[in-house]
Parts: sequence; C-alpha cells; structure tokens
Amino acid sequence: MYRRIPRPLFAALAALLALPAGGALAQEVPFPKGYRDWHHVKSMVIDPGHPLYEAFGGIHHLYANRAAMAGYARGRFPDGAVIVFDLLAAERGGSAVAEGPRKIVGVMHKDAKRFAATGGWGFEGFKAGNPAERAVGKDAASACFACHTSQQARDYVFSNPRE
Repeated sequence: MYRRIPRPLFAALAALLALPAGGALAQEVPFPKGYRDWHHVKSMVIDPGHPLYEAFGGIHHLYANRAAMAGYARGRFPDGAVIVFDLLAAERGGSAVAEGPRKIVGVMHKDAKRFAATGGWGFEGFKAGNPAERAVGKDAASACFACHTSQQARDYVFSNPRE
C-alpha cells in the first residue's frame, strides 16, 4: 500500500514545506515606493581611487523611513525599518559634479524573522531603480551581508544621519 517517495521528490517537497507562507516571494525585499519623500540621511560621492569605486562609484543619497530614523536614534533598528541607498552616476563638467543616470536603488529592510540568516535585514538592489530588475535576489548573504557583518555592533548599518 505504501510507496516510497523518490529522494529528489522528497527533498523538493521538504524544501517547499520549509518556505514561509507565500512561498519564496515572501523572502523578497519590496521596492521602496516613495522613498525620496522619506528622511534624507546624507549624501556622499565615491570617486576613482576609493576601494569601492568599481562597485559603488558615483553619487549616493541615503533615505530612511520613520522606523529606520527611530533605529538610528536608538542604535538598534525595529522591524519595518527601511534604509535606501540611491546610487547615481557622477557626471563631471564645467567645474561641477551633477547627478547622472540612476545606477541602482539598494534597499535594507528589517524583519528579524524573515531575514534571520542575514542579521534580521533583507537586502536587494534594483537595477537603474527599476522595481522589476532585481540585482541581488537570493544571493544577499554574499552580495551584501558579507560586508555588513563588520557593522554588527551597529545592527549591520554603516550610515549615520548627518547632524
């Protein structure tokens, strides 16, 4: 009466059952609609010669929602905190630096249960700011969190609001 389930099928079923409600998509970091209306944390420029230039060269604007601003004040971020790293090309000319095309919208989204494996933070990058073009996906642990581990004492966040 009982049949053995083939091992590959059993493994696939076990993995599927281990997913949270909503399946794999429940693990995705959502695009932060309206983030440019949030609190502007700070801006900076990474120029040639900086060790992160190849990956992150350009003009950076950081934005934080209300929960993230409360986290900056306390030094620990609550679930629901979202920090956005808006990276644009830096165009130089006429003794000025201006914003060029958007390169990526990077997002840190705090949810201690959903993202327990990466310090409670979900990470994603949206190519050229397009919500449909994810740059990180399931590779957040190595693509983002590996660098953020150096900031464990600061709840994995590099930035500080400008005073």
